[in-house]
Amino acid sequence: MPATAMPKCLVVQHVAPESPWAIGDALGRAGVTVDLCRVFAGDDVPVRCDPYAGVVVMGGPMSATSDDGFPSRRAELTLLRDALDGGVPTLGVCLGAQLVALAAEAPVFPGADGPEIGWAPVTLSASCREDALLAGLPDRLPVLHWHGDTFELPTGAHHLASSARYPNQAFRVGDTAWGLQFHLEVTAPAVAAFLGAFAEEAALAPGGADAVRRDTPGCLAALHTARDLVLRRFAALVAAGPGAAAPDGSRRRFANISDS
Repeated sequence: MPATAMPKCLVVQHVAPESPWAIGDALGRAGVTVDLCRVFAGDDVPVRCDPYAGVVVMGGPMSATSDDGFPSRRAELTLLRDALDGGVPTLGVCLGAQLVALAAEAPVFPGADGPEIGWAPVTLSASCREDALLAGLPDRLPVLHWHGDTFELPTGAHHLASSARYPNQAFRVGDTAWGLQFHLEVTAPAVAAFLGAFAEEAALAPGGADAVRRDTPGCLAALHTARDLVLRRFAALVAAGPGAAAPDGSRRRFANISDS
């Protein structure tokens, strides 16, 4: 009999410093092949999930609501709508979370409280107790924030986390799609890459880049167990294939958003 093909996960990477980091590590350990779509290098974003068992969309400095400097935006929204419709395990990080929200028909807009950058805790909501990724985690986690925009929750979405400055930090759409406004995936090299590539933004963190650099070892030490558990769970869903998190096979349809 022919060998079973390894499941593949598409990872959309917008800029060089914001690679999948610990997400890629978790997928590899789960036996999932990572197909990295580097849009900053000119790779085309597919608009259908086939033949992928999972979709990950990373962060970036562009706006989820504008095509300016973001030529792949509409293709990514079409891809995410296809993932939502098909129950494909999906994870959006920062900009990726905003795109998941937009694909699920929720508004994205500049945060009224200004950029949120640096290490700060998020508080998990009660709905995390039954969440496939976040169940059993501590009520508060130190995470790396690096965003200026925020979003409203899609209709019917499960609210999962908030911060002192922005109430919508994590959510789940249906049983298989998650948006994380913060950077759970970071490692020490990841934080160093952020600080090197986004120096002007780093200066906006409380205490500036020096504070982010100083806080990184302790925050990563406090975060890594939860980070690895969440990403291991997501990788397991991808490895199991579409429908694993929704045994009834139910789907939710999303309208095409030609002018989003």
